[in-house]
Amino acid sequence: MRMNIVCIPGDGIGPEIVAQANRVLDRVAVKYGHEIERRDILMGGASIDVHGVPLTDEAVAQAKAADAVLMGSIGGDANTSPWYQLPPEKRPEAGLLRIRKELKLFANLRPAYLYQELAGACPLKEEISSAGFDMLIMRELTGGLYFGERHTTVENGVRRAVDTLTYDENEIRRIAVKAFDVARKRRGKVTSVDKANVLDSSRLWRSVVNEVAKAYPDVELSHMLVDNCAMQLVKDPAQFDVILTENMFGDILSDEASMVTGSIGMLSSASLNDTKFGLYEPSHGSAPDIAGRDIANPIATVLSAAMMLRYTFDLDREADAVEQAVRQVLKEGWRTADIMSEGCRLVGCRRMGELLAERI
Repeated sequence: MRMNIVCIPGDGIGPEIVAQANRVLDRVAVKYGHEIERRDILMGGASIDVHGVPLTDEAVAQAKAADAVLMGSIGGDANTSPWYQLPPEKRPEAGLLRIRKELKLFANLRPAYLYQELAGACPLKEEISSAGFDMLIMRELTGGLYFGERHTTVENGVRRAVDTLTYDENEIRRIAVKAFDVARKRRGKVTSVDKANVLDSSRLWRSVVNEVAKAYPDVELSHMLVDNCAMQLVKDPAQFDVILTENMFGDILSDEASMVTGSIGMLSSASLNDTKFGLYEPSHGSAPDIAGRDIANPIATVLSAAMMLRYTFDLDREADAVEQAVRQVLKEGWRTADIMSEGCRLVGCRRMGELLAERI
């Protein structure tokens, strides 16, 4: 297979971690007989420094022409970087918001997986963490409360704010289809999370998800209220496979799920549109304080590349190989500084990338 990938190294540790993800992808291509056509584009602070804007029209066009985008991290220190003296629409994060909109990325996938070798960092009780967990939160990214009509008024001297939560059935159906498709690649279970006991939008959500489920008889569907889901994530996270939910609920629940893993440096993510196209990036930030010191953890970006192999290119065998390489390196005791523990061997970003590639 020929893979056309656009890379956005970004800012801070972004170039370092993307380089190691590409090292692993190159090893996959050699071993399994694929070709990679790769092009870098600027976004965020790196683009501001060169072009004066966080994302150019040319960069958007190049991203649209690719099969997938692999991104590092963007942004800098908001207290010291000159980028944050600019108007909001010209700051680094504006580039990320624009590319999501331009590429029509409505489905956000955030896995939360507990590696037993890192279980000591999990904040949950041992009797809970010992069972392990491997879930994926499928969050609708472009609708709901964050994108509804809003206004603030003053009535009889009292300030009043209104935010509107709206979904139509087509928006719900397309994210539900993504969730069921992904569940087929995992353990075949979808938990749809809503607030159907209170909200009309949630009642429509539940109705449409039930309709979609009829086309997936091999996938188990259950429904859960969002407050109960928040509790279950810390009480029994092992019960979940794919959690499907709307924008605001997904924002909150995915952050909760990331914390119970104990290490944000291990967390990958993907944002997909209604084709196989996706943007893949680690969940962590640009960490400008450690940039250029070869101590960043590239594993989240490597795992994001594995998601790209799985969901854009349907290369499940290759994605499995990357994920197994991560497990093997951790089992052997290799660690970057952020996940270092007693008795393990400390390595830098580049060496971790080399070890992962060697295990493919």
